Amino acid sequence: MTERTTRDDSRTEATYLIETPQPVERVAEMMAGEQSSGTFVDVPGETDALRERHAARVEATTELEAVQEPSLPGSKPAADTDDVSYTRAEVVLSFPLENTGPSLPNLMTTVAGNLYELRPLSGLRLVDLDLPDVFAAENPGPQFGIEGTRELVDVHDRPIIGTIVKPNVGLSPADTAEVLEPVVDAGLDFIKDDELIASPPYSRVEERVEAVMDVIDRHEGETGDRVMYACNITGTVDEMLERHDAVKEAGGNCVMVSLQSVGLAAVQTLRQEADLPIHGHRNGWGALSRCPRLGFSYEAYQQFWRLAGVDHLHVSGLRNKFTESDESVIRSAKAVQRPIASPDDVAMPVFSSGQWAAQAPGTYEALGNTDLMYLAGGGILGHPDGPGAGVAHLKQGWEAAIKGISLEEYATDHDALRTALDYYDRT
Repeated sequence: MTERTTRDDSRTEATYLIETPQPVERVAEMMAGEQSSGTFVDVPGETDALRERHAARVEATTELEAVQEPSLPGSKPAADTDDVSYTRAEVVLSFPLENTGPSLPNLMTTVAGNLYELRPLSGLRLVDLDLPDVFAAENPGPQFGIEGTRELVDVHDRPIIGTIVKPNVGLSPADTAEVLEPVVDAGLDFIKDDELIASPPYSRVEERVEAVMDVIDRHEGETGDRVMYACNITGTVDEMLERHDAVKEAGGNCVMVSLQSVGLAAVQTLRQEADLPIHGHRNGWGALSRCPRLGFSYEAYQQFWRLAGVDHLHVSGLRNKFTESDESVIRSAKAVQRPIASPDDVAMPVFSSGQWAAQAPGTYEALGNTDLMYLAGGGILGHPDGPGAGVAHLKQGWEAAIKGISLEEYATDHDALRTALDYYDRT
């Protein structure tokens, strides 16, 4: 075991969980060399002066348990042993800021590049990042975040309640507007496109946003309530910039991007030009996270997207239809709300996936605040009494949670919630 040194703001610290059949400290040094100035043999240009300035350092190693089988294929034991076991450990490396500057793409390359392919490793997961303040100072960060989003929809004392356009694909712009009209009139705060539709030939962004905004504008004129619509503009950089402008010209107030599909640099470019909140969808996240011995933790991963300028970040939801545990969901949401360098760089976590009123009390208790979006597809559209009751029951569920009243008790004089408890508990 090596002990961690004092934190240095001129260096990026990355914490990993590793698994290896070789000595942990030897492998940690190999990781540091691979991702900075070293290679597999000495080379003439790697002088002591260069290493002093540019080499990564092993700040700490902590051995955990040993197992007899590797988590991932392809690892290579040390040549000097016949007794092979696989040690799991936490390793903290630090990298000189000078190697990357405040560049997010190059930071990603440094802390999560070829490390995943090193033969001495049978497992590697980036679990946390501690970044120099210059990353927050030199990258745009969220333009709206929690407070700015709340201002746009004028919701301040509860979660922002929303839904997703369903069916996911196949609706023309006119069909989309027709489907959304009763949902808008139901009194929700937020609607987003599904990640599977951006600007296909049958529903171009320019036409879809105009049709949807006609419904939203009519509703606002009648009620004074503004609904936020996150129009999916995912595409090339040029396409996203053009589509953002089309949304803005139509009076829209949010754009959505599939983060993994477009990449960090594209999101940064969009943020530099955008006048609207960026709703970040993390589809594909499971490929990076589902294996506990490979990939990323969300605590590390979400920092890249917040610094790039995303205002809302998906975190799944309690008792979701996917594989993520409730504990992981809450850790992710808290990470999104936790400042990197200042309160201005926080983002709004987006809870979705099989959500209805039943998860509201547990979400509120675990998270400890209401600074979130709470999205329900079937939880609104599938309510037996229609979307109006679907929205009402979600708001009632959150009212009960905030007041510390059980859902059953609150449902005695709130019909939409009562019906939902009877119906969804059986499905």
